[in-house]
Amino acid sequence: MMLTIGITGGIGSGKTTVCKIFELLGIPVFYADDVAKHLMVTDEILIDQIKLEFGSAAYLEDGSLNRKHISSIVFSESQKLQKLNSFVHPAVFRAMDSWVKKQNSLYVLKEAALLFESGSYLQNNYNVLVSAPEKARIARVMQRDNISEEKVLERIKSQMSEEEKLAKADFFINNNEQEFLIMQVLKLHHIFTEKALKKD
Repeated sequence: MMLTIGITGGIGSGKTTVCKIFELLGIPVFYADDVAKHLMVTDEILIDQIKLEFGSAAYLEDGSLNRKHISSIVFSESQKLQKLNSFVHPAVFRAMDSWVKKQNSLYVLKEAALLFESGSYLQNNYNVLVSAPEKARIARVMQRDNISEEKVLERIKSQMSEEEKLAKADFFINNNEQEFLIMQVLKLHHIFTEKALKKD
């Protein structure tokens, strides 16, 4: 069984950039959030669960997800968000399991924004936290999503704190634009390769 490495980071931390470096090294990356979006419009079981909970208005006529409708419900009722996650996370876990079986690598990465919040980090051999100074994160997200600083801070506050994530992470990448990201990734690549070879 190959090693599974979880990778996460707060909004604007640069975790996708880190994943792209791992991919350049030939390491397969499972992007959990992208898969979740795809499953919500293709997985029949999941679609039925969402329609039952959020009504037929949860989907538009073309079969795409009515994000506006669902967002208005989950942001006003936190238990509805938990309910939605309880449908989506198991579907993502199933997709991840079948994806891992198809990979031919010493280890694989699972990238997820809610790695610790969803509890899925417990299924990994190790977990990596990508961290960046808050100022840099705010600037990145404002530019990327074309939103105000206030909106970015709202999103940051809605996520688990860096301290809590650090306590759960096994490894740490500092994306502070002072330490070279590539060198940090290469170091971890070496560690994970060694651990995978010992496991075999």
